[in-house]
Amino acid sequence: MRYTGPKWKRARRLGYSLLGTGEEFNGHTLKKGEKREYAPGQHGADKKKLSEYGRQLAEKQKLRDTYGVNERQFRKLFILATKSNEVTGTKFMTLLESRLDNLVYRFGFATTRRAARQLVSHKHILVNGKNINIPSYTCNVGDVITVKEASQSMVVIKAALEAQSVTVPYVEVEKEKFQGKFVRLPERSELPKDINESLIVEYYNRML
Repeated sequence: MRYTGPKWKRARRLGYSLLGTGEEFNGHTLKKGEKREYAPGQHGADKKKLSEYGRQLAEKQKLRDTYGVNERQFRKLFILATKSNEVTGTKFMTLLESRLDNLVYRFGFATTRRAARQLVSHKHILVNGKNINIPSYTCNVGDVITVKEASQSMVVIKAALEAQSVTVPYVEVEKEKFQGKFVRLPERSELPKDINESLIVEYYNRML
């Protein structure tokens, strides 16, 4: 099941910014980017240190919530990663980054991955000129992703593009054309640095 509650609350519990910006904490006890080693609530600081299994589970949850993927899809991608000749953890994160909803977010067509999923589901997005309305669709290097012409006047899309100041180095964006290209696979150093994917691999190795 995908978590749909307040991002700031989930981020506080995990001690991790799910947007990668720290913005979830604004106005909710923590200053932007600040972390605490304990969960929210009056007894949060009294909770015992996590077991190894607890650390693995928490790390998995951090990555799952970052990309907004439900457990079934998350596990399916992990199994796919294990069948690759590449390092499992890195391949797993690369597959998550290659999802259509994530790339729509990376191009700046939406301010959050959740909003990006809605754009895809509501058929506002084209991949190589074809309408794809499956957020979990895995894109290939070289794919060109465009906002459908009839949707380019949407205020939320224009506002998102105007708000975007930085793009990741493995995509190219032509804002005036409402278009982006997935130019190459990301390197591990370009993916979330606060994620310890080896703990996630250990978690699934014991579960599968």
